[in-house]
Amino acid sequence: MSLNFNQYAREGNAFLKDYAKKLNMPDDTDKAGRILSSILHGLREVITIEESLQLISQFPMFLKAVYVNRWTTRKKKKIKNMVEFIDLIRELDGVTSIHDFGSDEIAENYINSTFMMLRKYVSLGELEDIRTVLPRDLKSIVYQNLMFQ
Repeated sequence: MSLNFNQYAREGNAFLKDYAKKLNMPDDTDKAGRILSSILHGLREVITIEESLQLISQFPMFLKAVYVNRWTTRKKKKIKNMVEFIDLIRELDGVTSIHDFGSDEIAENYINSTFMMLRKYVSLGELEDIRTVLPRDLKSIVYQNLMFQ
C-alpha cells in the first residue's frame, strides 16, 4: 500500500469546502474545520472506545485524522442531553467557541449537518450501533437525519 498524502489532502479540502457550504459559511473553511473537529471530538467523548474504532474504520483518511487528533484515554464525560453535548463541543472548541457556535439553535443545526455529512461514509448499521450508546436526547439526531436518507 502506498501512501498518497496529496490525495488525502485533496479529498479533505473538497470535503471541508462542501461541509462549509452545508453550514452556510462557504468562505470560512477555517471556522468549518474547527466546528467539525469539535463535534467529532465531542462524539468521541460520549461513545465507547470500541464504537469509536468501529466508526473510524469506515472514515476516509482525512476524517480519521481529525477524529483521532489529541485523543487520550481519559474518563468519558457523562452527557445526558443536547444542551450538555453543545456545552461539551464549545469547551472542546476553546476560545473561538462563542464565534463558532453562537446560539444553541445554531450549534444544534451544525451538529445535525455534521451527522448528515458523515452519512456519506458510515453504514446504517454502524450508525444504529452508535445510536444505541448515545443519550436519549442525542439519539434523535442519528435516527431523524441519517436513517432515512
